[in-house]
Amino acid sequence: MLDLRRLVLICEFARRGSIAATAESLGYSPSAVSQQLAALEREAGVALIDRTARSAELTDAGRRLVSHAERILSLVEEAESDLSAHAGSPAGRVVVTAFPTAAVAFAPALARSLRRHTELTLRLRQSRSGRGMREVQSGEVDIALVDDWYGRASESDNLRVFPLLSDPLVLVVPRKHPLADPEVPLNLEELRDEPWMATPDGEPSRLAVDRLLIDVGGTKPVPWEFEGLGTILSLVAKGIGIAAVPALALAAGVRGIAVRHFPGNPVGREVLAVARASSVNRPSVSVTLRAMHVAARLIAADHPSVRLAAR
Repeated sequence: MLDLRRLVLICEFARRGSIAATAESLGYSPSAVSQQLAALEREAGVALIDRTARSAELTDAGRRLVSHAERILSLVEEAESDLSAHAGSPAGRVVVTAFPTAAVAFAPALARSLRRHTELTLRLRQSRSGRGMREVQSGEVDIALVDDWYGRASESDNLRVFPLLSDPLVLVVPRKHPLADPEVPLNLEELRDEPWMATPDGEPSRLAVDRLLIDVGGTKPVPWEFEGLGTILSLVAKGIGIAAVPALALAAGVRGIAVRHFPGNPVGREVLAVARASSVNRPSVSVTLRAMHVAARLIAADHPSVRLAAR
C-alpha cells in the first residue's frame, strides 16, 4: 500500500523540482528525501524518479502518481475536515500567510478575534506577493491573504476565494509639502516632476504606479527605489520625496505624512483570502476565515480609503 507521507513528499518534489529544494521545504535532509522516494518506488513497483549525477526529475509514471496523489491527499483532508467539523470547537494550529502590508494590518484584529479559542494556535507568516495561492495549493499553509491587482484571482475545483477589501493607491507626501493642504488641487501632470520614490521595477505596486500615471507620460526616471512600502513611508515622512502606495500600507501608523486621494477611480488592488475547498469546513480554518472578515470591517472603518470588497 502507498504511504500517505511519501505521497506528500513526491507532490512536494513535483512542485520544487529538486531533492535539495524538497528537503529544504519540508525540513528533511536530502538523503532522507532520496531514501523515502526510493521506498515509494518500491511500494509502487515502478520507477518514479529519473536520477542523474546532477539532477532528478519525474518519470511518466511519477507524473501520473503525482496526479493521483493530489486527489488522494485532497480527499484525506476533506475527510479530516468533515470529522473535525462535527467534533466541536476549533483546535490545533492554523497557518496563515500574508503579503507584508496585510500581515501588519490584519494581525491585531485576528489576534483579538481568535484568542477566545484557547485550543487554537495561529501562525501568521509573511510571504512575497504572488506566492500565497501556490502555498495554499501545495498545503504549506491553510489560508493566504493575497493581493490581486488585475482581477485574475478566481476559484477552482480545489480553491475557494473570499473577497475582503478594495485597496486603492493613495498619494503620500511629507507633512510640510504644499500638497499636504487638501485645498491644493491634485494635478497628475504636475506630479510627474516631483521627486518620486517607488518599489523596484516589476513589483506589483510599482506597476500600479506606472499605470496610474501613464496618461500623463509617467514619472521622470525614479531616482530612488526601495524594497518595502514601510521603508518608503518612513522616507516620505523625513521629507525625501513623495510616493503612491496602497492605502492598506497606512495601517502601520507612520507619522509625519499627509495622504491625498487621486481623482477619479484610481488604480488599486483587491485583498482576498484563499483556502483549499477541502479545508474550509474545518473549524480552525472556518473560524479564522470569519475572523478575517471581521478584521476587514475594522480596517475599513479605521481607514476610509480602504473599502470592503463587493461580495
